[in-house]
Amino acid sequence: MRSLLLRSLLDGPAVIQPPAAGSEALLELAKALGERARNKLGRSLAIREVDAGSCNGCELEIHALNNPVYDVERFGLKFVASPRHADVLLVTGPVTWNMKEALERTYAATPSPKYVVALGDCAANCGVFAGSYACVGPVSAVIPVDLTIPGCPPAPMTILEGMMALVERAS
Repeated sequence: MRSLLLRSLLDGPAVIQPPAAGSEALLELAKALGERARNKLGRSLAIREVDAGSCNGCELEIHALNNPVYDVERFGLKFVASPRHADVLLVTGPVTWNMKEALERTYAATPSPKYVVALGDCAANCGVFAGSYACVGPVSAVIPVDLTIPGCPPAPMTILEGMMALVERAS
């Protein structure tokens, strides 16, 4: 225990560097997504994140979108607490039996037009949880899915690119 404490004191705190090479691309993508959402919807894009039974890897990447490095809210993308205020349901994880009814109710409570995004491999095809007795199946087995963003977990830039494709496809 002493050696671990001494090593952590001598090494200093761990620091995560912000994205360097693609930072300009990130800013342009987030800004374009915000502008296109306002043009198509007449307002900011409201996203409701739903964890249907994931390992929380995708949630960490979603939370990264709101941290000071990415800060997508400044471009007009906002995460809302109620499905009644949402345009997009961002669903992560395979749908477990315990979350099936909650996901169906959330989908029903979301006003039209509504879009569903299955985020990550688990939401798309159950990923490593395929065949588990605790899973109903992928998100598409419970509610209709408009877009699937692959990855385990997908990077924040990939999530933004997927959201851009969804807004472009929206009528």
